[in-house]
Amino acid sequence: MRIGVLMGGVSSEREISLKSGEEVINNLDKEKYKVIPIIINSKKDVINKVKDIDFAFIALHGAFGEDGTVQGILETMGIPYSGCGVLSSSIAMNKDLCKRVMLSEKIDTAQWFIAGSLKEINYYGIRKMGYPVFVKPNNGGSSVATTLVEREEDLEDAVKEALKYDNEVIIEKYINGIEITSFVLNGEVMPTISIQSNGKNFFDYSSKYDEGGADEKILRLNSHLQKKVDRISHKIWKVLRCKGYIRIDMILQDRIPYVLEVNTLPGLTRSSLIPKSAMEKGIDFPSLLDKMIEYSLD
Repeated sequence: MRIGVLMGGVSSEREISLKSGEEVINNLDKEKYKVIPIIINSKKDVINKVKDIDFAFIALHGAFGEDGTVQGILETMGIPYSGCGVLSSSIAMNKDLCKRVMLSEKIDTAQWFIAGSLKEINYYGIRKMGYPVFVKPNNGGSSVATTLVEREEDLEDAVKEALKYDNEVIIEKYINGIEITSFVLNGEVMPTISIQSNGKNFFDYSSKYDEGGADEKILRLNSHLQKKVDRISHKIWKVLRCKGYIRIDMILQDRIPYVLEVNTLPGLTRSSLIPKSAMEKGIDFPSLLDKMIEYSLD
């Protein structure tokens, strides 16, 4: 099978995508697959670069990768690919829309507001919600242009920075608790990982990707709370019509899991979370990639 590993892309997460792609290439079984690195430099690249492959392993992140766009192109060309389909990818990428879906399913999530410009900032609502708040692009990931704002006088600058990367900004209530991630593989919830950013007050870009940037470990929850996390993860998997694999980021506060966001193409770098979760179940990285391919073909 000729597997093209799509990486790079045109989003602010290009460098992380290249690292994910490199790690995937290094760990794919060369006896099973003919592995073809495909570096995407523009939107026009895709059609010509993928036409001779049998399967696309998508290691792209952010816009034109994680938002359903590339998935739509591949479906039009009849090329199977890793991960979620067009619908679930596009909904999960839009944090505002995804949170609305979660609320409709009675899944707890942090309170939030959306702004498309400085004029659209709901200062009254944010004051009522209370500081601190997170400001980040509505369609984005890897904590790019994410700012923790503790005072109203700093809000405008944070919104300006986030608007450099997207035409909408999400302003979300900060929840003080334990940050966890729930990895779902083909509908099975894998071991929960807790995340503590070393020396930072949140899991920012450097915490995610710098060596030693965060302390990540398997979290042993009591059975009642673990069942709650697993139940929420299953519900999100089903309601978003997910396929292959996803990562769900949550905050635990007072024994309540608050869902922050859903990642349909989570990072696969050396410091990424989902290989650690899989390893706890005895699944090494090459075997995990095999399963990702297998489940995406089902």
